[in-house]
Amino acid sequence: MTDDMSPAERYALSRVRAAEQATALAPFREMYDFELDPFQIEACRALEAGKGVLVAAPTGSGKTIVGEFAVHLALTQGRKCFYTTPIKALSNQKYSDLVKRYGPARVGLLTGDNSVNPDAPVLVMTTEVLRNMLYSGSQTLVGLGHVVMDEVHYLSDRFRGAVWEEVIIHLPESVTLVSLSATVSNAEEFGDWLDTVRGDTEVIVSEHRPVPLWQHVLAGRRMYDLFEERATPDGAGAGRREVNPDLVRLARMENSTPLGRDRRRGRVMREADRERERRQRSRIWTPSRVEVIERLDAEGLLPAITFIFSRAGCEAAVNQCLYAGLRLNDDEARAKVREIVQERTAAIPDEDLHVLGYFEWLEGLERGIAAHHAGMLPTFKEVVEELFVKGLVKAVFATETLALGINMPARSVVLEKLVKWNGEQHADITPGEYTQLTGRAGRRGIDVEGHAVVLWQRGMDPVALAGLAGTRTYPLRSSFKPSYNMAVNLVSQYGRHRSRELLETSFAQFQADKSVVGISRQVQKNEEGLTGYRDAMTCHLGDFDEYARLRRELKDRETELAKQGAVQRRAAAAAALERLKPGDVIHVPTGKFAGLALVLDPGVAPARTDRSRGYDYYEGPRPLVLTAERQVKRLAAIDFPVPVEPLERMRIPRSFNPRSPQSRRDLASALRTKAGHIVPERHRKQRSAAVDDAEIARLRTALRAHPCHGCDEREDHARWAERYHRLKRDTRQLERRIEGRTNTIARTFDRICALLTDLDYLHGDEVTEDGRRLARLYGELDLLASECLRDGVWEGLQPAELAACASALVYEARAADDAMPPKLPGGGAKDALAEMVRIWGRLDALEEQHKINQAEGVGQREPDLGFAWAAYRWASGHGLDEVLREIEMPAGDFVRWTKQLIDVLGQIAAAAPEGGTVARAARKAVDALLRGVVAYSSVG
Repeated sequence: MTDDMSPAERYALSRVRAAEQATALAPFREMYDFELDPFQIEACRALEAGKGVLVAAPTGSGKTIVGEFAVHLALTQGRKCFYTTPIKALSNQKYSDLVKRYGPARVGLLTGDNSVNPDAPVLVMTTEVLRNMLYSGSQTLVGLGHVVMDEVHYLSDRFRGAVWEEVIIHLPESVTLVSLSATVSNAEEFGDWLDTVRGDTEVIVSEHRPVPLWQHVLAGRRMYDLFEERATPDGAGAGRREVNPDLVRLARMENSTPLGRDRRRGRVMREADRERERRQRSRIWTPSRVEVIERLDAEGLLPAITFIFSRAGCEAAVNQCLYAGLRLNDDEARAKVREIVQERTAAIPDEDLHVLGYFEWLEGLERGIAAHHAGMLPTFKEVVEELFVKGLVKAVFATETLALGINMPARSVVLEKLVKWNGEQHADITPGEYTQLTGRAGRRGIDVEGHAVVLWQRGMDPVALAGLAGTRTYPLRSSFKPSYNMAVNLVSQYGRHRSRELLETSFAQFQADKSVVGISRQVQKNEEGLTGYRDAMTCHLGDFDEYARLRRELKDRETELAKQGAVQRRAAAAAALERLKPGDVIHVPTGKFAGLALVLDPGVAPARTDRSRGYDYYEGPRPLVLTAERQVKRLAAIDFPVPVEPLERMRIPRSFNPRSPQSRRDLASALRTKAGHIVPERHRKQRSAAVDDAEIARLRTALRAHPCHGCDEREDHARWAERYHRLKRDTRQLERRIEGRTNTIARTFDRICALLTDLDYLHGDEVTEDGRRLARLYGELDLLASECLRDGVWEGLQPAELAACASALVYEARAADDAMPPKLPGGGAKDALAEMVRIWGRLDALEEQHKINQAEGVGQREPDLGFAWAAYRWASGHGLDEVLREIEMPAGDFVRWTKQLIDVLGQIAAAAPEGGTVARAARKAVDALLRGVVAYSSVG
C-alpha cells in the first residue's frame, strides 16, 4: 500500500508512526497479545493527554485495560497509582493480576483487614480505605498521580454509594481520575458532573460487546431463541428483531382455558383435539437443574453460571447434581482439582474441615460442579473462582453477588427466575440487573459467542422478557447522604461554610439541581400564562379577582356541607345495617342485587388491623342475604346509600344450606310469599344543610352586592378567573417542589451539625476533642461508638466482652427475626450492651428532634445484638464447630462479620481516650479474633 504513496505521504506516515512510538501507549500495547479496541485506545490517549476519563462499557468488554494503562502511565512518570474496587474479593483478584505483571515489590494491597506492601507505588484497595486516607491526610497520598475507580456505578448503592462521591469530591486536583462503569444510560450526565468537580473529563461510551450474546428460553426439552430476525417482503424491515412467535404461542396456550373445554363455545372438546392439546402442553415444563446442565453439556455450552437468588438454592442445586450422579470432569481433571484444592486449603486444621463441609465441597469440585455465594468461606470461593477460570469447574450455581465485578466469564449464563428478594419483597429484576447478570456470558478470546438462557416458568411473558433483554436503561442515581463522621472531618478541614459548598458539588445535588431546571422553566411558562389570564379576567366595573374569590369560597362551603351530609347519610345507613338480625326481610335499595332480600347473617365483624395502613379499621357491616331470585350474596355498604328498615320477619329453617340449590329455591319462594306484596317506603330526602347555613347566606349577599355581579361578561370573566386560579395553584405546587430539591444535601448537613453542636462535638467551625475522636470512627453507628467511648461504657471490659459489644456496631441480621431474643454473654458485657441500647434511644430521640430521618439513609439504626454471643465465644478461644453450631450461621458470614468487627475494633483502639482500658482491650480482642478460619482466609 505504501508503494502507491508519494514521497511526501510516506514521510508524513512515518512521522505519525514515530510519534506513536514515542508515546507511553505504544510499549503498553505490546504487553498484550491482542489488538486493543477503539474505545480502549481512545481512553488511553485521553489519559496520556492529561485528561480524566469515564469509560462506560458492557461487562467483559475489557474496560479494565484502561485502568491498567493508568497504572503503566503512573509508573512511567515516577508517580503513584491507586486502583480502587468496591469489594475485597475484587481487590484481591486485581492485586494478583498486577503482581503477575509488575512484580510483588511494586504492587501493594490495602483492604479493611489486610495490608501488603503499603508503600508500593501501585496500591490496590477498597474505596473505603481511600476515603479514610483522604480524611486523615495520610502520607501515602504524597506523589499520587492517578486513581482508578473500578465499578464506579456502585455509587448508586444505597448503603455504600456515598463513599465513591466523597472520594471523587475530595481527591486533590493534581490527581487524574479514571472511572470505569458498566453501561449506564446517563453516562453523559455523570460525565458532566465529573467535568464540573474534577476538571477536563472525556466520556467514552461503548455499547459493543466483543463476544455477541444470544438470548434463549429453555422450555421442556426445547431451547427456543428469544428473538427472531424478520424481513418484510419488500426488504424494508430486513434485520429487524422480533419476539419468537413460537414462544408467544407457548405462553398463549399455557394461559388458555383448562384442558377439555372449547373456550369459544364452552363445549366439551373432541377426544382427538384434547389429545393434541395434551401433547402440546406436555412439552412445556421447567427443566430441573440437572436437566439444564446435561442439556448445556450436550450442546457444548459449558462452562455455565446458573444464577439462583438464594444461598440455600445454590447449595441445593449442587446436591441435586451430586445425587443425580452428574460428572463433568474426567480422571485427569479430577486429579488436578484435588491437587489445587489441597494446596490452597493446606493451612486449614483438619478439625475445621468437617465443620466447613469440606469433603462434600471437594466432591462437587472433582465432578466440575460448585456453588458460589457470600455464605461460603472466602478461601473456598477463591478456589471455585480459580478452578472455573482454569476450566476445571464447568457448572457454578451462584447468587447475584458473583456478577459484581469478579472475573469469572462463562460461555453460558442461566437465569432460573426473573424475580428476586430485594430485602423487603419479591420484585422483578431490572433491565440493569439483567444486563449485569447476562454480561458474564461469552469469554473474550475463547468463545465465538455467549449464551443467556432463561428457564421457562409458568406465567412467563416472552414479550416482557424481550423488553428486559433489549432495554439498556440503567441510569446512575446518586445515593449520597452526609454522615456524622463526614461532617466532623469536613468541618475540621474546611470549616462549615466551605464544607457546605463542597457538599453542594455532590452528584446527588447535581442531579437534583438538573431536575429543578425543567421545573423552573415550567414555572416561568405558568407565570406568563397567569399574566394573560389576569388581563382576560379584568372587569371595568370592579375587582374581579375579589369577586372570583367570593365565588370560590361559596363553592367550597357548599362542597364542604355536601360532604358532611354524605358522611351523615353513610353513618345512618351503617347504623341501620348494624341493627339488622337474621330473619329480617329488607329491600335492597340499589346495586346489582336490588330488591327483596332475607338477612341470613348481619355481617357485623370486629375491627381488623391493616399492616399497610398501620392502624385498626372497620369496613362496616356486610350482611349475607338471600335474594328473591335465589342468590346468596354478601352485600357491602355501597349497596345501602340510605338507611334500610326491616319490612317483615321470617324464620330461617335450621336445615337451610346456602350451597344447596333446593334449599335456596324453597326459602326464596317462602320469601316472595311472605313479603312479595309489600311496597317499600320511599326514603324521604332530607332538607339540605346549605339552606340554613349562615356563612352561605353571607357569601351570597356579598356576591350580589359586588359591582362585578352586574357585568354583562361576568361568566366569561369567571371562566378566565377559574383558569387563573387553577394555574396559580399548580405553580405554587411546582415552587414547593423546587424548594424541596434545592440545597437538600446542605440542609441535611446543617441538621447534622446542629445535633453535633448540641452534643458538644462542634463549636461553630471548631471541632472539639470529642469531635476529633468521632472523626476516627467510620461506619453506620459512628456517633453511637463515639458516645460509648465518651461515657466510658466499655471501660473495664475484658477483650472478649468488648468484642461482643463492638459486634453490635457492625452486625445487621439478613432478615428480621422476631422469634427469640439473641443470646448474650453475662457480666459486664450484658450491662454494657444494655447501656448501648439506652444511648441509642437517646440519640434516636435527638435525631427526631432535629428532623434527621433514618428512612432517608441518614442517622443511627438500632444496634443489632445478634452476633454478640458468637463474637464473645470466638474471642474467648472456643472452636469453630462449637461457635457455628450455637449461632446457626454459615462459615462465610461468620468470617465476614468477624473481619468487620476486627476493623471496627481497630478504629476503637485508635480513638479510645488515653489512660483508659479500652484501647488495650480492643487490641487484645483483635488478636483473639484473628485466628483459625478468620486469619487464613485473607490474601497475602
